[in-house]
Amino acid sequence: MDSTNLLIAFVLGIVEGLTEFLPISSTGHLIIVGDLLRFNDERGKVFEIVIQLGAILAVCWAYRAKIGKIAGGLTSDPSAQKFVINLLVAFTPAVVLGLLFHKAIKAYLFNPITVACALIVGGFLILLIERRKTQPTILNIEDLRWTDALKIGFAQTLAMFPGVSRSGATIMGGLMFGLSRTSATEFSFFLAIPTMFAATCYDLYKNWALLQASDLPMFAVGFIMAFLSALLAVKTLLRYLANHTFTAFAWYRIVFGTLVLAYFWNQ
Repeated sequence: MDSTNLLIAFVLGIVEGLTEFLPISSTGHLIIVGDLLRFNDERGKVFEIVIQLGAILAVCWAYRAKIGKIAGGLTSDPSAQKFVINLLVAFTPAVVLGLLFHKAIKAYLFNPITVACALIVGGFLILLIERRKTQPTILNIEDLRWTDALKIGFAQTLAMFPGVSRSGATIMGGLMFGLSRTSATEFSFFLAIPTMFAATCYDLYKNWALLQASDLPMFAVGFIMAFLSALLAVKTLLRYLANHTFTAFAWYRIVFGTLVLAYFWNQ
């Protein structure tokens, strides 16, 4: 295995893990960084699909106690049953619209210019949402109603547009619909599990023929780095939100998106 490919896998794994659960778009960053590293062919796209599993498992590990409690109470605990129903309700819009438009979006929108524009627009939207002075009415994700979950699910579908950010769409949607920052962020984490598992398995099924045994070391490096960096990002974000807003992420999106737009405009 070429050491250059292992280094690329190392870098992209960190990028995936750090950006997947922050409101700055992991897909957007992977498209941009992959393009800069000249790792944006069909093989590179399959690699990005595989390392997403590492980021998903990081959330499962971080919330393993709660996931275990919910799984154990599915047959007897009404609160566990309600939580799972809310996740399924929120997950449904992404399934329906994803199956309808996934192919077209992949074909026409996955490019650095589109991503840069989405990063900038999304940054300004976060600033607008953060300036609203409303008090949250839902402080814990256990208090979420199915109607609230459905609204967040529709907000998540905006992330089908690369550069929007799945976590950004769900978290900001949660804030607009009355959730506190912590509850919106935690629900976004949990919603990522079925959403990303489904999207990853679907993409792997569609691209199975591109997988090669010789790529295993590269995939393993990216997978491990995605897991470790995502675990760090999840824990750090929750601590950060105890005393901060999402304004810093908004300005990051705007500045980064502007730089990317300037760089790729004449490429």
